[in-house]
Amino acid sequence: MPGMIGLSIMEEAEVMTNLRRAMLLATSDGVPRRAFWVALFVGTVLNLINQGDVLWNGAHVSWAKLALTYLVPFAVSTHGAVSARMQPTRSDGLLNREQ
Repeated sequence: MPGMIGLSIMEEAEVMTNLRRAMLLATSDGVPRRAFWVALFVGTVLNLINQGDVLWNGAHVSWAKLALTYLVPFAVSTHGAVSARMQPTRSDGLLNREQ
């Protein structure tokens, strides 16, 4: 019998387990702190490239662009850390299988 999103109950449970694990990984082990520093550095560089003239000349700053320029590197850094931690490791034997 399919579940709410067209998956079996077991598949839905696996999706929810993976989602919980991803959320836990995204908020633990220094991931938010590292993502913050990445976003601060990359976002600042990108803001200077994209809006440097506006910032230096005192013209109207696009606050939405400014915020997104910091948010995107934060999200990408967090996603990369979570993805790397959710991948099977060599010790699992999954990457050493011969096909």
